[in-house]
Amino acid sequence: MDSQAQIVIVGGGIMGVGLLYHLAEAGCSDVLLIEKGELTSGSTWHAAGQCPNLVGNYNLAKIHETSISLYRKLGQLTGQSVSWHGSGSIRFALTQRDVDWFQYMKGIAASVGFHMEIIGVDQIRKLHPFVSTDGVLAGAWTRDDGHADPASLCNAMAGGARKMGARIVRHNRVVAINSLPSGEWEVVTEQGSVIAETVVNAAGCYARQVAGMVGADLPICNIQHHYLVSGQVPQLVEREMEIPVIRDPYASAYLRQEQNSGLIGIYEQAGLAEAWPPQGLPPWESDSELFTDDLERLMPWLERAMQRIPIFEPPGIKRIVNGAIAHSADGPPLLGPVAGLENFWLCCGSSFGIAQGAGCGKYLAQWMLYGDSEINMTGFDPRRFGSFSDTAYMKAKGQQDYSRTYFTPLPGEELAAARPRRVSPLYEKLKARGCVYTETFGWERPQWYSLDGREEAHSFRRNNVFEVVREECLAVRERAGVLDLSGFAKYEVSGPDARAFLNRRCANRMPANGGVTLAHVLSEGGRIGGEMTITHLADDHFYVLSAAGAELRDLDHLVQSRRGHERVEITNVTDQRGVLVLAGPRSREILAKLTGATLDSGAFRWLSGREICVAGLAVRALRVNYVGELGWELHPPMADLTALYDAVWEAGEEFGIANFGLYAVNCLRIEKAYRGWGGELTNEVTMIDADMERFIKFEKEDFVGREATLNQRDRSLQLIYFEVGATDSEVRGGEPLYHAGRCVGVTTSGGYGHFVRRSLGFGYVPPHLAKPDTELEVELLGARCRVTILLEPAHDPANSRLRA
Repeated sequence: MDSQAQIVIVGGGIMGVGLLYHLAEAGCSDVLLIEKGELTSGSTWHAAGQCPNLVGNYNLAKIHETSISLYRKLGQLTGQSVSWHGSGSIRFALTQRDVDWFQYMKGIAASVGFHMEIIGVDQIRKLHPFVSTDGVLAGAWTRDDGHADPASLCNAMAGGARKMGARIVRHNRVVAINSLPSGEWEVVTEQGSVIAETVVNAAGCYARQVAGMVGADLPICNIQHHYLVSGQVPQLVEREMEIPVIRDPYASAYLRQEQNSGLIGIYEQAGLAEAWPPQGLPPWESDSELFTDDLERLMPWLERAMQRIPIFEPPGIKRIVNGAIAHSADGPPLLGPVAGLENFWLCCGSSFGIAQGAGCGKYLAQWMLYGDSEINMTGFDPRRFGSFSDTAYMKAKGQQDYSRTYFTPLPGEELAAARPRRVSPLYEKLKARGCVYTETFGWERPQWYSLDGREEAHSFRRNNVFEVVREECLAVRERAGVLDLSGFAKYEVSGPDARAFLNRRCANRMPANGGVTLAHVLSEGGRIGGEMTITHLADDHFYVLSAAGAELRDLDHLVQSRRGHERVEITNVTDQRGVLVLAGPRSREILAKLTGATLDSGAFRWLSGREICVAGLAVRALRVNYVGELGWELHPPMADLTALYDAVWEAGEEFGIANFGLYAVNCLRIEKAYRGWGGELTNEVTMIDADMERFIKFEKEDFVGREATLNQRDRSLQLIYFEVGATDSEVRGGEPLYHAGRCVGVTTSGGYGHFVRRSLGFGYVPPHLAKPDTELEVELLGARCRVTILLEPAHDPANSRLRA
């Protein structure tokens, strides 16, 4: 075994081999994959090999389509058979909400580029003459997906990687991974040590143990999953064409042909079993392991599966496979760096590893080699989880994700497992006032307020909280609103070199004299890596805020960018300070009742911040907000948050103050054309693409990403802001934008502007189409709606309210 490698991949399943293949394909051949047993001998070998196109996430759909596109031609590329079965798939809709989701996904299919049709029961029966359509309203027919033999896929990619120069060592367990003073990693194995610049944990069900070697843990839960194979089915023996895969929420199962037999995979919704309890960690000697079957817990769903395809029942069950599947806490895989560690990456946590392995490998390889991926990696970045995701959390969340495999994901739906985790001191008080919470990075944050006890009827269409959110928005626009946003990530950056450090790391110039600046972290390639609000508190002291979900990611951006000679201290103070947003035309009058500080624009200008006393409390007050109104963000010590809220509420009652939540924030920010991190601002695009050039100071000569941004050529994307001729649904992101009948772009986010009474959105199109007179349409739930490009915000384009 070699003693050095640029990259070492730990784990030889479909995820590790998929990454190995794409690294080698990109020209990086100094890669060594180390596997403790045979390739595929973890959870890959026993998988059913399902490769569906239909998934409820735009970027995950890109990963699936990338995998499927490769698998269809992999045998030809490598000379090794992969047993690809292009049978297509049909997922059943049992409710109108399922049909609406299909319509949304049909738009994503058009954007991503895979074939999908919504078909009726007659067409379902033509494609699959043996299936019962009782209770079925429609089917989502994805013609070009299917299934393959997992071991063949993995070995074909491994063979292809070897031909391109990559190396594989089998039957050699990694026993330790040590960080070296040089910044490299020592990977200690049973056969010796390897020094590597970069290590990737692709260890599947063993990923938590491998992470433990570097002092980390991962939110992965290993769960037992059954599939059953029948005896020979005479009707299949007589049939020449393979039947499509059926995915059925009624049976919570996939049902397909396996040679001349039937195959049924059950995702039981109750009584599911953890693999290797109670710790959920496999023993190192485990190899190609299966568990004892437990048909009793499957029976409610197995009976339904037999009702759905009755010809599978008479031949009986001939083979049962019960193996482990690794589930992340929220469903998508873990792709990206481990928080706090440099050059240690993850490629694991995929519960649909066969369908995702090649796609995950491609896009992670891009990120590792080039600093950016061509798809938005925010939703896969492992740093979306923090210390709150302990063992109890990961088990509860992972099992919840497994049990809901065939549930339709509904907008705004909140799931109860492992909550609450992180709460502000206002949690119970606001809950008693009707607050309905949403979860972000473990934080419970106000979503909306149910003042009459109603529960949201989740839907892809305008629902029973549409008018409730309207009232919250109007309270902010016409009077004043208050919002607990304590989940904001917060950092103190101080020291003699703090200003120079932040100027080098961010595209914008750092503020002075108490100013507040919106600044962006760029990659070397000029792509957007993060967005921060930075306040100058003193000559060598800055207060930095970023999105709640970016707490660890942006901490890495800061800490890992610090050079050895720079005298800079960076402290994460997220849990130490609360945040109360007070916004609206009466906000100055409310705050004036509580402070002796002068609040007029001459003394406390827009985009400035300082320490003031509010209701006897020391508060860091920033005159800035994300809703586009006169107002302040008030940042007290977390222990003082309740007293501050009580004082603000009491002072605001005579002005009609109201609580508001993040549903309203989205409606208010879209009226102001404020971009969102993770939506409009992602690693896919540059500041120029996102029409954010006003936040770049090119006269600074050394900020990260400057040269790439200056030299940007061949632009293919331009952000547009638009009004939609919608009737009962809004842009959510991922919908296709059409010009002259052809899909030319994609939406990123949207919402209804209740104050301006317009449906609004953002999206990306080719630059030559980003003009006000361009005729564009967006597809919303199957209907084409007119898009009108707007050159300025729908509300207060002159910022007169902010400056008031």
